[in-house]
Amino acid sequence: MKALAVIPARSGSKGLVNKNIRLLNGKPLLAYTIEAAIHSRKFSKVIVSTDSSEYAGIARQYGAKVPFLRAEHLATDTASSWDVVREVLTYYLNKGENFNLVGLLQPTSPLRTSDDIISAFDLFDKKKARSVVSVCEVDHSPVLSNVLPDSLSMETFISKAHTDLRRQELEVYYRLNGAIYLTYVQDVLEGKSLYNQDSYAYIMSKKHSVDIDEELDFKVADMLMDKDNKVYFN
Repeated sequence: MKALAVIPARSGSKGLVNKNIRLLNGKPLLAYTIEAAIHSRKFSKVIVSTDSSEYAGIARQYGAKVPFLRAEHLATDTASSWDVVREVLTYYLNKGENFNLVGLLQPTSPLRTSDDIISAFDLFDKKKARSVVSVCEVDHSPVLSNVLPDSLSMETFISKAHTDLRRQELEVYYRLNGAIYLTYVQDVLEGKSLYNQDSYAYIMSKKHSVDIDEELDFKVADMLMDKDNKVYFN
């Protein structure tokens, strides 16, 4: 199988300006994902899709390819990541270069390791999957959450079935962590859903699932990296 990694890194982040190239433990954020993808040795090419020449230069510095700058209509905060992936796939199809698999790797998951990527590929092969999507355990069970009425009454906040259960007795819930999406190129080009009977979850640790969205996330990731004093790939 010939696989392509696509790392989407637009420059117009509103929450944290230039988030994708902001230094984290001395290195641009997107560099961690580039290096993890390269060191996994699972991809024939590692591509960064960006609308910025500055970002493109940084991506190339860390070993990624940036064959073109992203189309303007795909550089907004409403653009779909999969539309970005399709733009990259179409570019290579037009050049006569075909890939079987594509991995979407968000640059906001800097603690995702090369071992995580390798394990996701192993699961893909083992399950004969159409897609593999990374998840992690939620911090708090959703059965302990609810909306509140204007009165702030807690009368029906927790269902009777869960009122007397200890935390350890609650079912384990998982969430998408955005770190790894692995699927067939043809399915992406045809707009098929990743979530079907042949889709499987790759479970990552909470630690490796830190997603950089706000200032606090940067501080958490930086603390975890400093504590281990290591780079998160092998």
